[in-house]
Amino acid sequence: MNTLTRCAAVAATVLTLSLAACSGTTDTPSGAGSSAASTSATAASGQYGPGMMGGGTLAGSTGPGMMGGDPNYHYSPLTCSRPSSLPGSTVNVMLGDMGMTQMMSGIAPLGSHMMLRATPGTVPAGQVSLVASNMGWRTHELVILPLPPGSTAGQRVPGPDGKVDETGSLGEASASCAEGTGDGITAGTVGWTTVTLAPGRYELVCNLENHYADGMHQELVVT
Repeated sequence: MNTLTRCAAVAATVLTLSLAACSGTTDTPSGAGSSAASTSATAASGQYGPGMMGGGTLAGSTGPGMMGGDPNYHYSPLTCSRPSSLPGSTVNVMLGDMGMTQMMSGIAPLGSHMMLRATPGTVPAGQVSLVASNMGWRTHELVILPLPPGSTAGQRVPGPDGKVDETGSLGEASASCAEGTGDGITAGTVGWTTVTLAPGRYELVCNLENHYADGMHQELVVT
């Protein structure tokens, strides 16, 4: 075999081996490609897994699952709890807000994302104990107001101070790790109050500056 023929044979062999190697890289091991695609889709959709919010779980009694399923809400572990026994029916109220830094003040700008969730939303008339857990960054409170006939939660108009009129208030929980009124329920603490409610419709609100306008209100029905 002359030199030209030998070089052509070597080149053909190298080309064959290169094509085989390239073909091998396109064969993804079973599950690897689908796992990567799934991870990318998960990140893109914002469906973050457990542990992204301070080690909480997405579905359970604690963690971001308590924030309506939205992973953008901050989750503050509670540092105190309500008494083991409270009078009458119990309504658990979750207070929360979005944020990246701790805000001890209750003042919030308009347009901030905040939430108030009460469970259950209907209770029998009589004594009702409302337990407010502040899972957010900011200080919050809970005020119980009667709803006028024909009105729905969220329709009150805040004044220049960013608060709604509390005329007719039936009570509030605004103390950290304590019952009744105070300087506000700070992040990671619980406040509670027991009131006597007649049948009707009520509105649960956080009435610190701009909190009502930012979404902290919910109807409570008493039968």
